[in-house]
Amino acid sequence: MKLRSGLAGLLAAAVVLLGGCGGSSSRASTAVTTVPAGASSPTTTSLAPSRSAAPSSSAVPSTTAAANSANFDSCSVVTQSEAAAAIGSSVSPGVLGSATVEGGLACVFYGPSAPAARDPNVGQPDTVRVVVVKGSDALKWYQDYKSKVQAQAVTGFGDQAYYDGYASLSVLTGDVYLRVAVSPAGAPPSLNDEKELASDILPKL
Repeated sequence: MKLRSGLAGLLAAAVVLLGGCGGSSSRASTAVTTVPAGASSPTTTSLAPSRSAAPSSSAVPSTTAAANSANFDSCSVVTQSEAAAAIGSSVSPGVLGSATVEGGLACVFYGPSAPAARDPNVGQPDTVRVVVVKGSDALKWYQDYKSKVQAQAVTGFGDQAYYDGYASLSVLTGDVYLRVAVSPAGAPPSLNDEKELASDILPKL
């Protein structure tokens, strides 16, 4: 009788242990299932906006990406001495800034009378500003700016060149859009200066 009761006790304990293990296993599997599900949801949520946002801002980044792949930027095509010759005075080394008009990067050179608070992202006096957009977006940006100004056709650069009437020369050649603005201190911009600088730059593109 003692042996049977002892065996019965052992069997009861085993059942309890197995039941406990089953319960732990169930909770563990639930936890494992819950964690990946919880983790995958935020990951999916965070990726979705970047994918959907990319097309709306694809114009400039695609141009920039193409430029970076070739180690290219607007300062790569114009020298400090060329900029100085265009404006008729010494200039600082080129500084890169955004070019919202042309959808690329601007290379800006500052003359001695340029404002103390210099901002390469905006047009300022006593500066030389050069922007080159390469690739499939060149035509779009060339036409976009042309539609916003009183464009005057300019000869000597093929069929696709215009002066905006007050500040800059734009030239489209193949898949390259070049815009040059020479703004000397105390004097109106000169189209001749811009044409000469454009002539220096175009063979490099």
